[in-house]
Amino acid sequence: MSPNTPSGGGGGGIKKLRQLSSSSSFSAITSDEDETEDDRPQWYLKDTSVQFHRTPAEQDPAVGFFYTPRTLTMLSVMLLALVYVAMTPEVDDTVTNVKLGVIASIGAFCVFGMLQFRDSLLLRPHPALWRVVLSFGIVYQLFLVFLLFQNKHDARLLFKYMDPTLGVPLPEKSYGDACELTYDNIVDQTLDVFVLAHAVGWFCKALILRDYTFCWILSVMFEVMEYSLSHQLNNFDECWWDHWILDVLVCNWLGIYLGVKTCEYFEMKQYSWQGLAQIPTFKGKMKRTMQQFTPKSWTKFEWDSTKSFKSYATVIFILTMFLICELNAFYLKTLLWLPPAHPINIARIFSYFMFGIPGVREAYQYLHDPNCKRFGPQAWLLIGCIATEVLIVVKFGRGEFPNPAPANVLYFWAGFLTLLTVYPIYQFYLLPKLQERRIRKKLE
Repeated sequence: MSPNTPSGGGGGGIKKLRQLSSSSSFSAITSDEDETEDDRPQWYLKDTSVQFHRTPAEQDPAVGFFYTPRTLTMLSVMLLALVYVAMTPEVDDTVTNVKLGVIASIGAFCVFGMLQFRDSLLLRPHPALWRVVLSFGIVYQLFLVFLLFQNKHDARLLFKYMDPTLGVPLPEKSYGDACELTYDNIVDQTLDVFVLAHAVGWFCKALILRDYTFCWILSVMFEVMEYSLSHQLNNFDECWWDHWILDVLVCNWLGIYLGVKTCEYFEMKQYSWQGLAQIPTFKGKMKRTMQQFTPKSWTKFEWDSTKSFKSYATVIFILTMFLICELNAFYLKTLLWLPPAHPINIARIFSYFMFGIPGVREAYQYLHDPNCKRFGPQAWLLIGCIATEVLIVVKFGRGEFPNPAPANVLYFWAGFLTLLTVYPIYQFYLLPKLQERRIRKKLE
């Protein structure tokens, strides 16, 4: 008989001893892990890889379905949709077939990106949303590269192909023709649809930048850009009170104020997330569902532009990118003959809002976190899209703006750029040396 059988006295004793030893070893290991859980090294605590943290599906099994990868399921659904298209009767309309084919191709790529791209720093309402945003950003960048290789005439025909109502020159409109402070003029400017668009736009910019001073500088600088470029674009020619009162002090201020207050609310809010399974009441479950569309946590942006040259250069660069992105909208619609209220313009503005939320967040993380060694894909793509738009404007704008810049505009920008160059030299190079010399003299 085998010595490991229960009937063997010595063998049974040995087996029981082994079981007790293994159980005591396991309890010792688990108790040791509990005692040293807070003493884990920094690299362990900062690592965000899946092997060191529970997934959302593990944290809240009640909504685990929405956080469990469904790659094969989504592939099957997409292939079934394509099978349906292949089996349906053909449509003898080339334009319709091309448009549907392009839309389906974009959708297929976004589905792939939603399933396969890595997560960004943003997790709400779902990481898949920001993967789709990244996918669509890649599609938009590819479209811009394609547009860059066309000439101006063919680019306009391309948009006319998308919408037959396009492809005609835009009527010139100037807001600086009636600048008298009369009731009719003020009402006419105030009831313009773009007044509300100004406020909503600056609310969104405040959510992206999360800094009151930064937004105010950007607001004033955009009005300066309108003054400087009014000789090229007629809709930049506005009355002085339209620039500084209606735009800066009313619309922009209202949007910035509400946006910053929203940021302060998220900053002061206490974040304690419970899974749906842990909430007993239906009202509590509904409230938790609505909170899914709010941030999981909030990072306050402290740009500190005067503390170091790196921070100063970062603020100047982001400020320049925002201004260029705003100007691109006006130049592109002028060069490509796109009416301001056309859905293409609205879609572009909304897309940049979605690109900017994770893009600026990743740029801030890269510039302020010494442990972050990689520039985020959303930030990389955001800069690439803005730069490519600038190249398109430069290429298509040849011969379109013959009027030279006024002398006062040239003098202003010469002085302003000189100030931007001299200030960091004094602040970050000369001033520390002067302070160091003073300290040495006192010590001597």
